[in-house]
Amino acid sequence: MKKDTRFIPKLIAFIFLLVMAIIWVVPLAWGIVTSFKSEAEVATVGFKFLPVQWVTTNYTELLFNNAATPLLRWFMNSMIIAVSQTVLVLVVVSLAAFAYSRLKFRGRNAMFVFLMATMMFPSVVNLIPLYKIIDTFGWVNNYLAAIVPGAAAVFNIFLVRQFMVNIPIEFDEAARIDGAGDFKIFYKVILPLLRPVLMVVALFTFTAAWNDFLWPSIVFNDIEMMPITPGLQLLQGMYQAQPAHLMAGALVAIVPTFILYLFAQKYFLQSMALSSGVKG
Repeated sequence: MKKDTRFIPKLIAFIFLLVMAIIWVVPLAWGIVTSFKSEAEVATVGFKFLPVQWVTTNYTELLFNNAATPLLRWFMNSMIIAVSQTVLVLVVVSLAAFAYSRLKFRGRNAMFVFLMATMMFPSVVNLIPLYKIIDTFGWVNNYLAAIVPGAAAVFNIFLVRQFMVNIPIEFDEAARIDGAGDFKIFYKVILPLLRPVLMVVALFTFTAAWNDFLWPSIVFNDIEMMPITPGLQLLQGMYQAQPAHLMAGALVAIVPTFILYLFAQKYFLQSMALSSGVKG
């Protein structure tokens, strides 16, 4: 009787995934329990996974009793920036993709190729000229400095445009017969069909805006206006000898993206499929 060897690859894959899960989960779990320990316990007890006494003072001090590192203010700044940029990106990207995929105008393909070519340049090249533009507009230490520059993400335009190309053109023609113009076709016909890819774009944009460190560190030097990710750098400087406080601050910073992942897992999976399998 021939042995079924299909079980062995599955077992190896399971063991590998289990090990990777442990490697990811253990530091996170350690960070969570450490944030509920007192600094005295962290310094004197040594390695002990669960706290001897659970405390919440690390969170209350960071969120409500610290003017030098206003974590709650940073959290709200990041939320305003991430949500605003996500909404702006959805508007700009969907309209740009509609123009490149549906509208016929001179130089459309050449413009799209040029737009794609800009993806070949590392974003760090644009930092100095972009800062000069922001400074000219008077947007330094302003939410607009972090919101507007990310509005026209080239990859998102490409992703939505490639998705839109696969929508049958007959839908547009039927709407034109009924007297619809370009904007009505976009709003009534195309936009409802774009929901899956726009959800993916929204997830990409919110996560990137929330986790962005370099650009906010450049355009914000006012502590009150700073988002939470660069703010954590200041937190580390102030609490470098207080790991429990640092763990509390880091966990507060990951709460929105963690909740977003919990409620949008299927869209994260769709994002992987769309970003790796878009058709040219």
